[in-house]
This record gives sequence, structure tokens and C-alpha cells, in this order.
Amino acid sequence: MEMRKLGRTGISVSKICLGTMTWGEQNTEAEGHAQIDMALEYGVNFLDTAELYSVPARKETYGATERVLGSWLKKTGKRDKVVIASKVAGPGENLKYMRPHLHRNGRNDLSYDAVIEACDASLERLGTDYIDLYQIHWPSRPTNFFGKLRYRQPKTDDSVPLEETLSAMKTLVDAGKIRAVGLSNETAWGTMHALNLADTKGLPRVASVQNPYNLLNRSYEVGLAEVSEREDCGLLAYSPLASGFLTGKYCDGARPEGARLTRWGGTFGRYLNEAGTAAMEEYVALARKHGIDPAQMANAFVNMQTFLTSNIIGATSLEQLKTALDTHDMVLPKELMKEIDAIETKYPMPCP
Repeated sequence: MEMRKLGRTGISVSKICLGTMTWGEQNTEAEGHAQIDMALEYGVNFLDTAELYSVPARKETYGATERVLGSWLKKTGKRDKVVIASKVAGPGENLKYMRPHLHRNGRNDLSYDAVIEACDASLERLGTDYIDLYQIHWPSRPTNFFGKLRYRQPKTDDSVPLEETLSAMKTLVDAGKIRAVGLSNETAWGTMHALNLADTKGLPRVASVQNPYNLLNRSYEVGLAEVSEREDCGLLAYSPLASGFLTGKYCDGARPEGARLTRWGGTFGRYLNEAGTAAMEEYVALARKHGIDPAQMANAFVNMQTFLTSNIIGATSLEQLKTALDTHDMVLPKELMKEIDAIETKYPMPCP
């Protein structure tokens, strides 16, 4: 398994990262533990979680995934074998159960006190005294993320300044509770603003950006890819299979029982549009024409990007996990990459 530097932190992480958001909802504790064990056998050392998980987010499963990871750490004693990334949630009208005593403007937010409290709670659930990479799950300010492509200047902006959020991160770094800071669901402007705050205010320099990136959503290539390359702030790609849409199991309108888009199509609806479906069908057909598993082609495409630090894979079964892990050394032929680009030209960013 290839290891890559996490920004300028000196931390090395595997090219493939094990995503965990299904644990506690679609996967049991035992299944989560089995996934970690298999990933480590392949040489993976990077695990990504969040206080929000399991997904879809709800009060009953808030923090469940961190607890599953924490029980594995307690059982195995292998804290020194893994790099753990977690996240503090941004604002959300449906997240009123998060730190209600610290709500601003009637909602949870990324205030200094909220970030400190969230990190302490994550540390307790994980059963560790430090988190390697602590990420802002999404911005406080209204901007383009979670399926939004066109930016519109908001009429009002009561968001918490990024400087305040990063000041809390500095406190956590100084206390030894976190080693590095990352962004998630962020824009090119937000990333450069964070980097500027590090240069001008002495705040922690962000090491990574965890954004969606897959064959149906290559929006990261517009602006952010160059930032990643030039600023040593690489992509942690999530949803490389577009919530399973690129595996082929949803072809011809199929909705397999128990699958994510079958159960929660409204939550992951960014893929369920006419252009996205048409593009998906062509990518799946292309993979099969070349004798490649569609899911493996989708993951290999992500793995091959030069601006990538790590590809966050997820699975609900060990069979699915092995399929993803087996792509760690796959290289797609140049002609196939040209055919992929031709489909992207035909259906540009259908599922942002």
C-alpha cells in the first residue's frame, strides 16, 4: 500500500482510507471491527470518522461510529497502528440535538466553545487522548457544498468566522488533543482563506480537504485541484463510488433492497437525476467493455489523481471492501482514461 504525506504535517497516510459512516446504522459493531482488520491486512493505516456518524444523521445514532472505532481500539490496543481522522459538524437545522446549550442564532455552529466541546466528546467516544486529523465537516458560512454548484452571494451572513473556528483548533493542537487540522466540503476560496489565516494569524495550517470526488462529480478539478497541488493540501476523496451508484447495481432503474439509494434516496439524491443516471450507465458499460468491475474502475480513477492524498472507501460487506482495497495498485490504461474524459465532456459534472 502506497503511503503519502498528509499536507506538511509529517504524518504518512495510506493512499486508501477506510471510511466508517455506515457503522452503527448499516453495519454492526462486529462488522465494523472486521472491516478495520481487513483494511489493516492490506496496509491501510488511515481511518475516517465524524461525530455526526452514522449517516443519515439522527439523534439515535449520533456518535455511534466513533464508539465502534473506540471499542476496536480498546479491544486491540492498536492505537499506534492507525491514523484517525474525525470531524466537528457544521450548522444544520436538523441537528438541534447537538450541543443545544451552545447554539447561536438558533442552531448548532462552529463557535470556539462548540469546537472544544465537540472534540472532547469525540475523544471520549474514541477512547483515545488525541485525534490525528480533526476536520471542519462543512463551513459555517452559506456557500457551495452538498450538491450546490452555482454560488449566490447570501443576503445575510450570520456565520461564525473561520478565524474563530481555527482559533479553537489551535487550542486543541497546543493541548495535544489533535495533531493536524483539515477542511471538508470546502471551496477554493475557503481553503485559501484558511491557508492565509495560518500565514497571517499563526493559526494551524490546514493539511487536507475532504470533498466528494468521483466520475459523476469532478467539480474538485475546477480550482481546488490546483490549490491541493500548489499548497500541499491534498484531497481526501469521499464518495468515490457516488454512494454506490457507480457499481452498476442501480442500472436500468434497479433499486436493490437495503441499498443506500433505495433506503435514503432523498438524502443522497444528488445522483438521482437524468444526466447523472445517463452518465452512470455509460461509465458502467465502459468498464464492462474493458473487462473491469465498474466499482474498481471508479475507485482506480480516483486513486490515480495527482492531487489526491487518500481515497476514502466505504463498504457494508467484506466482499465490497475487498473489491475496493484491491484497487490500491490498479492503473487504468491511457485509452480508457480518454474514454472516461469523453463521457465527462458529454455529461459535465452531472452530480455536484
